[in-house]
Amino acid sequence: MTTEPREETIRRMVPLVRLTARRVGRMVPAADIDDLVGDGFVGLIRAVDTFDAERGATLDTYARRLIVGAMLNGLRRLDPVSERARRKLRAAERAQLALAQTRGSMPSMSEMERRTTGLHRARTAAFRLAPLSLDAFPGTDGAPDFSADPARIALESGERREVIEAIALLPQRQRRIVALHYYNRLSLHSIGRRMNVSPQRVSQLHLTALARLRSVLGAR
Repeated sequence: MTTEPREETIRRMVPLVRLTARRVGRMVPAADIDDLVGDGFVGLIRAVDTFDAERGATLDTYARRLIVGAMLNGLRRLDPVSERARRKLRAAERAQLALAQTRGSMPSMSEMERRTTGLHRARTAAFRLAPLSLDAFPGTDGAPDFSADPARIALESGERREVIEAIALLPQRQRRIVALHYYNRLSLHSIGRRMNVSPQRVSQLHLTALARLRSVLGAR
């Protein structure tokens, strides 16, 4: 690509950078829009310079991916909590959800700290370094949840919207079980008593709901 077409292409795609910055800014309110735009320009220039039409994707699609990636990298650099601590928190969260599916109730983070070496130190670092918010939701054991870094919030905001839409497509009983279990933190046994059905039936409906959600989300 010659210098003139390259510059014209970059100027033409400037609105894409600003639009993407506004979208990421809505997902992460603490982010500075000017910083997002600056990081996005870095991604845009890299996309224009490395684009290869023979790979099948359009320049706009390729650039959008690199622009978002550059913005997320910028957010990660601003995160006061180390990436090592974030990895520890993410791994504990995955283990917590896996254990919840096995036992039918959500284990507290205090229990996960006893199971995972170094988790207490990671949670303490996140608690001390992350800015407190009066709007934050409490964690499972009464402490604020600082497990998600800003970049992850941006990525998961879109995914969370898709999950909510997929849950809305479930049959009524499955939808209620998912809501009570994952949002109200009730065990499957408690849900069974509330719905006047056996724990085995609740577990069966729960697994069916998860299979439906995986199918819907996988198709998307």
